Amino acid sequence: MLSDVTTPQDLDDRFRETLAALPATERRRDPADPVTDDAPLTGAQVLNLFDAQVTSRQLDLAGRWLRSFGEGFYTIGSAGHEGNAAVAAALRPTDPALLHYRSGAFYCLRATQAAGDPTPTARTEPSDPESTVDGESTRDPEPTADPRLSESEPSGPEPTAATVAVDGFAAYADAARDVLRGMVASSLEPIAGGRHKVFGRADLAIVPTTSTIASHLPRAVGMGLAVERLRRLDSAGRRTGAGVRVGSGAGAAHSPWPPDAIVVCSFGDASVNHASATAAFNTAGWYDHAGLRIPVLFVCEDNGLGISVRSPEGWVEATLRAKPGIRYFSADGADPVQTYAVAAEAAAWVRRNRRPAVLHLRTVRLMGHAGADAESAYRSPAELAADLDRDPVAATARLLVDAGVATGEELLARYDETGWQVRRLAEEVLGEPKLAAAADVVSALAPRRPVRVARAVADAAARASGPGAGARAEAFGGKPPELAGPMTLAQSINAALADGMLDHPQMAIFGEDVAAKGGVYGVTKGLRDRFGAARVFDTLLDETSVLGLGLGAGLAGMLPVPEIQYLAYLHNAEDQLRGEAATMRFFSQGAFRNPMVVRVAGLAYQEGFGGHFHNDNSVAVLRDVPGLVVAVPARPDDAAPMLRTCLANAAVDGSVCVFLEPIALYHTRDLYAEGDGEWLAGYPEPGGWVAGHVPIGRARVYRVGSADDLTIITFGNGVRMSLRAAAVLAEEGVGTRVVDLRWLAPLPVADIIRESAATGRVLVVDETRRSGGVGEGVIAALVDAGYVGAARRVAGVDSFVPLGPAARHVLVSADAITDGARTLLAR
Repeated sequence: MLSDVTTPQDLDDRFRETLAALPATERRRDPADPVTDDAPLTGAQVLNLFDAQVTSRQLDLAGRWLRSFGEGFYTIGSAGHEGNAAVAAALRPTDPALLHYRSGAFYCLRATQAAGDPTPTARTEPSDPESTVDGESTRDPEPTADPRLSESEPSGPEPTAATVAVDGFAAYADAARDVLRGMVASSLEPIAGGRHKVFGRADLAIVPTTSTIASHLPRAVGMGLAVERLRRLDSAGRRTGAGVRVGSGAGAAHSPWPPDAIVVCSFGDASVNHASATAAFNTAGWYDHAGLRIPVLFVCEDNGLGISVRSPEGWVEATLRAKPGIRYFSADGADPVQTYAVAAEAAAWVRRNRRPAVLHLRTVRLMGHAGADAESAYRSPAELAADLDRDPVAATARLLVDAGVATGEELLARYDETGWQVRRLAEEVLGEPKLAAAADVVSALAPRRPVRVARAVADAAARASGPGAGARAEAFGGKPPELAGPMTLAQSINAALADGMLDHPQMAIFGEDVAAKGGVYGVTKGLRDRFGAARVFDTLLDETSVLGLGLGAGLAGMLPVPEIQYLAYLHNAEDQLRGEAATMRFFSQGAFRNPMVVRVAGLAYQEGFGGHFHNDNSVAVLRDVPGLVVAVPARPDDAAPMLRTCLANAAVDGSVCVFLEPIALYHTRDLYAEGDGEWLAGYPEPGGWVAGHVPIGRARVYRVGSADDLTIITFGNGVRMSLRAAAVLAEEGVGTRVVDLRWLAPLPVADIIRESAATGRVLVVDETRRSGGVGEGVIAALVDAGYVGAARRVAGVDSFVPLGPAARHVLVSADAITDGARTLLAR
């Protein structure tokens, strides 16, 4: 008998030996009967679990085989975790799931559930709500439903385990093909299209997640909160005023989740230590403590290892048990009957109470972390042998043989037939096409349909001035913002948010201090009173959770507008934008979307209030995220139309937009002299929204004097400073055109090139840092376009922004712009 198992061949040989050694029982059991006298599963249902487990195991073996000759590109497997098939069986196929990368058997089983094949599914609740204490049952588990209800009526003699082997795999063939296509990066893979190997399919309600450790947990919490909130809304609350479903892309196949759905989120034991997991657990518990309902079932698949680092004995259980507000359940993943019973109990508890729980599923890891992992270098033969003794597939086989449902020989026949079918499919997908060009790779990333977006803005204007006029007048207290006179930037954003809330019934505004206080700078003042606490609400103090709520809400069908209180605080949570938000369309080809407009107060120049946490001028991390839209309104008359554009893009294209609001300009009123009021602007009436529409990637140009001598390209605070500098230069006879980029991603390249060529002298004014700043992108765009004129930069120093007057030494000033222009003109 082998003990030091490190290769697929070793694992396969050991499994065969185990099955061959299983003694057949004298009495055969009818597969329609419970597999044991008190089990909640029939023999047939356990056979289905066995088939899902074997399919997952054979896929792992195939992945190693494909990799052996350079045709497989993903070898992180599920071997040892196949007990999660029983978790899938205890759930409904309409419960949205975000899966750990070792949840292969769950994926296979879910595929048969969605196809309507006979698999066990929990349908009712335990009759005694007090039957568990911290997940430890106080009585023997009872069936949550008559397990035979999901069995079709037999016609003719009951087939044996051997005779149904081929038909058994047929139910898993599509799921197996999906996984194999992911392994070989086939462009025909149905969810990611060859961009990554993920578990995901819209018709299975499985949301693709990346390999980023624990980053999907905050999204799961957001999904739970959104599912519960949408459950309380009329179905119209899931749609925009134009009738465009926000949460699913055009032509998306998946339907809205049922109102009693629960969210399922699986992850590995090492992930409990990650900041994202801590944030998710804390947020779920915080909201539960506050009385809000979040129906999420976390599933921790605990094999005791994070690659080579061991989880200390008892640490995972102690950690999960200690999470306030989250009910704890536990099961042995090597016992399919217990796993099913406990998972069914946990799911029923979450579904009934609409509260979070965690299922601690103890597993083992077989064949190492991935294909290149030689675990014998850090694990002893005794440890490896102990894990093999808890092989969940062998455990299920042992249960079937001991119960008389099948013989070891029959199960081996099923195993071999599945292996042959998986190998056949692997050979078929080898010849399938790969992504052939960069255009193919990025096609699903962030589609832009500006005509549809402009139409959505026009439709919103028609509704605001037509059938929605009465509600709009009431919301604004009888005095719509266009009659309120000149506005500041903050006031314009506030009015545009209100108009957005009126036009998008599923829109929600949330963040730290946005509700009762109305925002630190008053930008959301009065919105909670107008639209209610269900749509404008405060969150706990954690940016990862704020964005996670937005990610889940967008996926569930809402139009979330979260606020990050300061740009510097966003850096705590960047991965929620980079690894989760921006990748959803990329890894699902648009089948799933998480539309979102993230409002961020940022940039520098706050007088009398400073330090780098409140004057952060670093936006490089945002411009580096593929597909992310970054808007920076400088003036009130740009802020409202740009915000409308972002909301429309989120609704129409599922875009993720960051709306970066310059703090120092929130309440600015004057431009050239105190009291001139030239930084104020009126709010347009709905009839003017179409004419004032600002498409993504279009700049605004101000002409001072002849505008023939110099082009200044800038954004944000730089616009006001540059206009002041241009006025000084005009007195010296210099004509300047000031280009406000307005959009930092994507940059308005066509406008940059046109306006630069018009004068042949370009001064780039960049209030961010010289290294990694926006100016580098502007200069690169000019070089790429073959610009041959003169160019110069005025940028912030590579420094954090200090407190008080010292900030002036590292930030751009109007005087520095004027001096830079004179130097450029003197060349």
